[in-house]
Amino acid sequence: MKERAPVKKRLTAMALACTMVMGTVALAAETEKVISVTPMQMTINGQTTIPLKSDGTAAEVFAYDGATYVPLRYLSELLGVQVDWDAEASGIAKLEKVPNFAAPAGDGVYTASSTGFGGEVTATVTVTNGKITACALAGDKETPAIGGAALEVLRSRVETLGSAAIDGVSGATMTSNAVKTAVQKCIDQAMGKKAATVVSYTPGTYSATAKGHKGNVTIEATFDKTSITSVEVKEITETYGLAWGLETSPAEVLPGQIVASQSLAVDVVTGATVTSRAIVSAVAECVMAAGGDPELLKSVPVERTEPQDLVLEADVAVVGAGAAGLCAAISAMENGAKVVVLEKQGVTGGATARSGGKIVAAGTKWQEAQGFYDTPDMMMDFFRSVGEGMLNEELLRYYSDNAAQLMYWMEDQGVKFQDVEAIHSSIETWRVHNPAGGGGQVSGGSGNGAQLTVPLTRTAEKAGAEFVYNCRAEELLVNDGNAVVGVKGTRNDGSEVTVNAKSVILCTGGYASNREMTARYDECAKDYMTLVPAGNVGDGLVMATAIGAKEVVSPATQVIYVSKTCGLGIKEEAGLIVNARGERVVNEYTYQYHVGQGIAQSGCAYGYYIASAADPNKSAQFGMTLESTPHAPTAAELAQQIGVDPAVLQATVERYNELCGKGKDEDFGKPADKMVSLEGELYAIRLDPSVTVTYGGLEVDKDTRVLDTNDRPIAGLYAAGEVAFTGLCGREYPSCGLAVGTAAFFGKVAGETAARAR
Repeated sequence: MKERAPVKKRLTAMALACTMVMGTVALAAETEKVISVTPMQMTINGQTTIPLKSDGTAAEVFAYDGATYVPLRYLSELLGVQVDWDAEASGIAKLEKVPNFAAPAGDGVYTASSTGFGGEVTATVTVTNGKITACALAGDKETPAIGGAALEVLRSRVETLGSAAIDGVSGATMTSNAVKTAVQKCIDQAMGKKAATVVSYTPGTYSATAKGHKGNVTIEATFDKTSITSVEVKEITETYGLAWGLETSPAEVLPGQIVASQSLAVDVVTGATVTSRAIVSAVAECVMAAGGDPELLKSVPVERTEPQDLVLEADVAVVGAGAAGLCAAISAMENGAKVVVLEKQGVTGGATARSGGKIVAAGTKWQEAQGFYDTPDMMMDFFRSVGEGMLNEELLRYYSDNAAQLMYWMEDQGVKFQDVEAIHSSIETWRVHNPAGGGGQVSGGSGNGAQLTVPLTRTAEKAGAEFVYNCRAEELLVNDGNAVVGVKGTRNDGSEVTVNAKSVILCTGGYASNREMTARYDECAKDYMTLVPAGNVGDGLVMATAIGAKEVVSPATQVIYVSKTCGLGIKEEAGLIVNARGERVVNEYTYQYHVGQGIAQSGCAYGYYIASAADPNKSAQFGMTLESTPHAPTAAELAQQIGVDPAVLQATVERYNELCGKGKDEDFGKPADKMVSLEGELYAIRLDPSVTVTYGGLEVDKDTRVLDTNDRPIAGLYAAGEVAFTGLCGREYPSCGLAVGTAAFFGKVAGETAARAR
């Protein structure tokens, strides 16, 4: 007799879990059979069980159009779980990828963990009479408002379904996957199932999407029976130049590493951690879809080289690879220097790549093309008008006179500029220049700055700069005369890097991520957010002051007020803005710094944007669609939701509507066409402080030489960018594009000066 091979069919989790009863199944060769209507005991994946409905009772007959049986072909084509049926043993089936399979389990309490977004997520599952009766979830490293908030929802879903096959929470994919994996581990323990030790997949190509820092990352992974054969990033909306676009970006690095190592334990790319985790999470979902065990792959070791200390020789060592550091490296090489760049992150770009990439300049060809007459003198006059007598006029004059030439030089390095815009539409002169793809206040902080840093990185690499990534510079090396002769740092693997150099240029950025340093400012004393890299903690200041450099503490720093949920607050919105007490304190249609200043000077650490359906702003309209946005039919009721005195907010809204009706803002002078009354349902979108640019820092001369506490240059030490932002503004940040523009300019100057001094 001809041997009969097992016949593979496909069934869905829904049918298996909720409505389908498995009866006696007999498959003759090439002959369809039917399912018995009587519930029966079966052996599935080695476990003897009776298929159950979600309420724990035996599953009833699966009916289709009133029939009491269904052809197996229909089930396999309609549904999605693969079943291997053995024609010689009709009561035995082997199921693959069954999310809702309920089998008898040993009573008890089981605990297991899996990696979430920020760290370990732990599930503690209680099994009573073979059912999940309780589930506790812990994940204190998850983002409180996202993954942390999702834990309670996920816990409830596990207890309701009694399974790990729950729906995840939108926006918290990594936390959801960690919960599902940890719960499944608990179930496996209860069933006495041992963890997989052999990697196996159902061959094919699978796709999955995970949430990154700014949007979704979609991955496509292909498998054969025993390995991942390819991983591709198909769609990504993350920050260009950090998440993707460079040879060191996670979108370019991680797919190849995962395939080469056959592991999910690959290192994240420092500076693009969220994107890195999203890629790994999406690949893990593909692994599960292919029938594999992502937890097994997370335990597969990745081959890493043994940490070794490194000693390098250079004419010029540059610390930091944002706009300042990249321009310094290129200009130093243009002047004949051998350059080594130490970068704390795994990618270049720094705060510049996260910014809008704008540069403020006067008398440029882009202004001329758009019909704007402007001169360095006019720009300098504007800086003086808001500088409150705190400016280093020599430095700012030097920049103003040469900013246009800087931009032409940057064009030669591959940067493309497209147009100019105003600082704010309420301010007449248009001198803020956008790189390709930028434009409008909406691009501020959007990551368009990589249109500067990516071409600059490629130019520096092509010119021969040696980049050492994942290296935190910690010490300036000096000789007996206190002249700087190098820099020393530590890489992420613990190895030390020493660069012996004739000159060192500090381009380490500001300190917005160092809450101890920013605590000197009242507006930063409370919890604030920032878009700058986590590594911007003032390393350059610490190293330089340790050898006697002068640090200047500015009386202020730039703080803007913005919504964490919809980005409202920096895009020229002009609706009603109130402080935390419900009071109107500023003309809303003004430069973003002035709005933030109004809230801060009123003594409040946050404010609210009050909106209604008539608001013309897109960000406000989006904010009103979010479930998290408080809303009510009256101002008094809305006030109660946000902890404001109802009488105060009611009076504020009534007065604002009165002024809208008059067509004249008698209180703060906002233009009449920006006065839109609040009618119908009211919404309160919270605005929280965000630190963008830190002022002050090291004091330098016109040649970017760092000065000591006696105002004398420290031999061999130069600085550019936010680490040396002293004297470039007063309390008010005068214009978008000043920080990036001066960083690039003085970085270029530092490279030239340091190279010529060797």
